[in-house]
Amino acid sequence: MMPREPAPGSASPRAGAALAGLCDGCAYADSFLSTGRCVPGDVCIRAHSGRQIDRFMRVNRAEAPKFVHDLFWERRAIAVRYAPLEAIGHLKRDPDEVVRRNVVLKLPEDALVDMIADPDREVRQSVAARLPVALLPRLMHDPDYLIRATVARRLPARLLTRMAADPEREVRKIVAGRLPPFALECLATDDAPEVRAVVAERALPPLAARLLDDPEWWVRLAAVDTAPVGALEALRDDPEPDVRAAARARLSAGDA
Repeated sequence: MMPREPAPGSASPRAGAALAGLCDGCAYADSFLSTGRCVPGDVCIRAHSGRQIDRFMRVNRAEAPKFVHDLFWERRAIAVRYAPLEAIGHLKRDPDEVVRRNVVLKLPEDALVDMIADPDREVRQSVAARLPVALLPRLMHDPDYLIRATVARRLPARLLTRMAADPEREVRKIVAGRLPPFALECLATDDAPEVRAVVAERALPPLAARLLDDPEWWVRLAAVDTAPVGALEALRDDPEPDVRAAARARLSAGDA
């Protein structure tokens, strides 16, 4: 069984003996211990426990700037959360990606532009999620498709056609789901039937009627609901039962 960490606000029964060395030479021991601002085994800046370090900085926010240059990456990463903005700018280029991710979450959106090319994909993902919309086109061609997908979800619709030729199917599906119906023509002949199906579900009637001839049955099925009723006659005898049933149902409703 794994040993349990002491509950917040209390030290383990062995704290006095086992943790005495942790307090030796600590600059906070004399003043903070007596006032409860640090608790060995629970609220401790010298611990190698992220939870204990976080509790210390939460209680002693004014101390956070002292640790933005710390040798231990986790102290730097936690210090970012509590230090003022003017103390963390240099950490945009920190060697540890976790530190840089926390910087992205803390900085104002308009201060993120020089982190667009960060080498870590998760850092860039966080940048893509927070970058001002006007700057998002700079990430349209990111090598990681998940970042491009985030961009596609946030771009203004007027710029989305610039991502219609993205090499990743999932990105093009997002584009197809967000483009205005009148602009879906650019994806109507996409190589991926999953993309064409999204187009068929949202297309204006003339384009949907063209997609009734698609070689993939689920694209034809998606087009049944958006195509003009008069165009569905050819699907009465479609080789796919679901397509035939959907077409006949709409035709019957139109005849009623």
